[in-house]
Amino acid sequence: MPFALDGKIALVTGGGSGIGESICRTFASAGAHVFLLDIDEAGARRVAEEIQAGGGQVEVVSGNVSHQSEMIRICKDIVATAGRLDILVNNAGIAHVGRLEDTTEEDLDRIYSVNIKGVYNGMMAALPHMKQQQGGVILNMGSIASSLGLPGRFAYSMSKGAVLAMTYTVARDYIGYNIRCNSIAPARIHTPFVDGFLAKNYPGQEEEMFNNLSQTQPIGRMGRPDEVAHLALYLCSDEAAFITGTNYPIDGGFLTLNT
Repeated sequence: MPFALDGKIALVTGGGSGIGESICRTFASAGAHVFLLDIDEAGARRVAEEIQAGGGQVEVVSGNVSHQSEMIRICKDIVATAGRLDILVNNAGIAHVGRLEDTTEEDLDRIYSVNIKGVYNGMMAALPHMKQQQGGVILNMGSIASSLGLPGRFAYSMSKGAVLAMTYTVARDYIGYNIRCNSIAPARIHTPFVDGFLAKNYPGQEEEMFNNLSQTQPIGRMGRPDEVAHLALYLCSDEAAFITGTNYPIDGGFLTLNT
């Protein structure tokens, strides 16, 4: 079957909800042995139990992507348990709404620690194992914010621009080890974060604001987490063996049709 991940060992960060949850479910359905990392352990265990109930292989690992020592420990433990690490999906991330003048130093440090340092830590922990086994796939979760200026998203856009640059340089530096590194750049995806943001900032107007946000996508709706997960599956499968150092928008036409 195309896009099968039978026998592949995958680590997915931020796998307890939203896009990460869909990636974990999709990879497990494709035959991968998934290690699910999320700072929300209750959410991670819920997802894992549901995947296991459906016959998928998934294990929850505890740690914080912003702590390098924890990521190194997690990758070492995975290799000790499963024998190798084939796929790393750096999906964990947090958001911040605000222009430059609305972004405090604490806000910037918080975004940096997860969205930039977390991706760096994941790759730093996984690369030695992938180099030793002479192969692996790294997939970083970027955003359309890395390619254009989204209004009121200063810190978030900064962080996703860094993810894009890291993706390109890691792809170039480790191509000789048969390690592929790509990124995905979603536009608005309907996740629990969107619902929580609307409930907090637009109480009583959630449906109206949801429709307004949906219409900013030229295709007329937000994306679904499973649509992002299917792109992730392709990029991490052997069918994408000729693809590295590339950023893939999945944006309902936002980048090209909104200009």
